[in-house]
Amino acid sequence: MKMKIRHGEIDVLRAVAIVLMVLFHFVYDLKEFAGVNIDYRSPLWFFIGKASALLFIFISGLSSGFSKSPVRRGLKVLFYGMVITVVTYLFMKDEYVRFGILHFLGVSMILSPLLVRLSSLTLWGLAGSSTVLGFWFKEQVLNTSLMLPFGLMYDGFASMDYYPLFPYLAVTILGVLAYRYFYAERTEPLFPFQQDSAGIQWLSRNSLGIYLIHQPILLVMIFLINRL
Repeated sequence: MKMKIRHGEIDVLRAVAIVLMVLFHFVYDLKEFAGVNIDYRSPLWFFIGKASALLFIFISGLSSGFSKSPVRRGLKVLFYGMVITVVTYLFMKDEYVRFGILHFLGVSMILSPLLVRLSSLTLWGLAGSSTVLGFWFKEQVLNTSLMLPFGLMYDGFASMDYYPLFPYLAVTILGVLAYRYFYAERTEPLFPFQQDSAGIQWLSRNSLGIYLIHQPILLVMIFLINRL
């Protein structure tokens, strides 16, 4: 029986993504809900927020090679994405989340059994095509919201979190390719060091839960600070 190998670098990347995400959302909340004079759209904060999302997407694709039930996990993540849609619609109707990072991750997980069966050449082609389509779609304007998951927007569209399949599916595919090239046939860890930090492992294993609860916690903290 093949011995299960723990790759500590994946835990580190996922923990970094979590920390960057919480930091960016804290800055966003300070501006939007506490009136603090800080520009979360500046290049630095934009990079931090985008780097967090791209890491999550890449790791999701990478992890598809290790997962035994990606469709079930994808449906679970997609369900939580829909919960966020409902909550944000109730409290932030003008910019509620139609197809955010959890919607994207859920759909990409569901698609992953198909992606992992494709040849590497086909995957590279799909990654390139996804990128080109994504940037082309960004310039198009439709009269319907039905194509939002694919990156085709309508006039006046706004959302506090939007990660369509194109171009971001390319990042998922790069993760699938990374698993194929660096992990699929390995019988020992990729790097010689062993990551044994309990904190990093906890962040990695609880990343979904942290994503779901960190915003309410941040908002309560800001409310209490303002009251003081």
